[in-house]
Amino acid sequence: MNILIYGIGGVGGYFGGKLTKTKNHVTFIARGKHLEAIQKNGLEVTSYKGDFVAEPDLATDDLSEISTPDLVILGVKSWQVPETIEALKPYVKAETLFLPLQNGASNAEKILEVLPDAQVLGGLCRIVAFKDGPGKIKHPTFEPSITFGELDGSLSERAKELQALFEEAGFTAHLVEDIQVEIWKKFLFICTISGIGGLTRVPMGKIRSSAYLFKMMQDTAQEIFNVAKAKGIALTEKHMEAVFEAIQNQGAEVTASTQRDIMEGKPSELNNFNGYIVREGMRLGVSVPVNEMIFECLLPMEKEARS
Repeated sequence: MNILIYGIGGVGGYFGGKLTKTKNHVTFIARGKHLEAIQKNGLEVTSYKGDFVAEPDLATDDLSEISTPDLVILGVKSWQVPETIEALKPYVKAETLFLPLQNGASNAEKILEVLPDAQVLGGLCRIVAFKDGPGKIKHPTFEPSITFGELDGSLSERAKELQALFEEAGFTAHLVEDIQVEIWKKFLFICTISGIGGLTRVPMGKIRSSAYLFKMMQDTAQEIFNVAKAKGIALTEKHMEAVFEAIQNQGAEVTASTQRDIMEGKPSELNNFNGYIVREGMRLGVSVPVNEMIFECLLPMEKEARS
């Protein structure tokens, strides 16, 4: 199988790195000094589960050099998905499968605007990993896993083969029937904490200790939940309870990646998180005033970062 890993940050670097240990042909798409280091020394992954060096068959920033992929795993940020798909479109075939792993609830929707339903899977990952310098990925904690499934809910043979491939690579792979529920469970958590974190610029412990901010977080989550229900996503009150149990269990100094991007003046996933809820709320007639307030307050900084 020809596997293309587009984006070699923490997600693409770790999972793509593990896939190089299988007998498949693996290509990395990376940029700049990160790419140069990978080409020279391989990708060095420091992991609490065991360090390794990933040596892809090809590492490049030139799509004209790649072999036609059977599988594309997207490790870019959610806001980069549309441009990535447009760039890849001339280099794939009708049977090429796309698996998005980034945070957000609309990644498959964005791919479906360009490619047929049959080429797209739904997916997400759970991992704490990040780029730690050119050619280096650090995975300090958290059992890595990928959860994925067919958008039509079927347990297809190709999905089962993909699960076997991931398990061969040495990480947990959950093949599920209702991938949208799994995506929205994670989105409910990450969107709830990210915007408020970016707005307050303080870690989780300080947000939890403020009755006002904690109530704002609850209201944010309720609006996201209401939008999900309006979209026909089968979230339940137990899923909401699980999100706030996870929030309570976060370390006091924890910050979300989108929050860190906002604080560092980088382009963030604001538009794909709170912005997405605002747009879907408007489309579906669901009131989302707290998400709208967070989004509009952060939007000037987001525009400045992108300029």
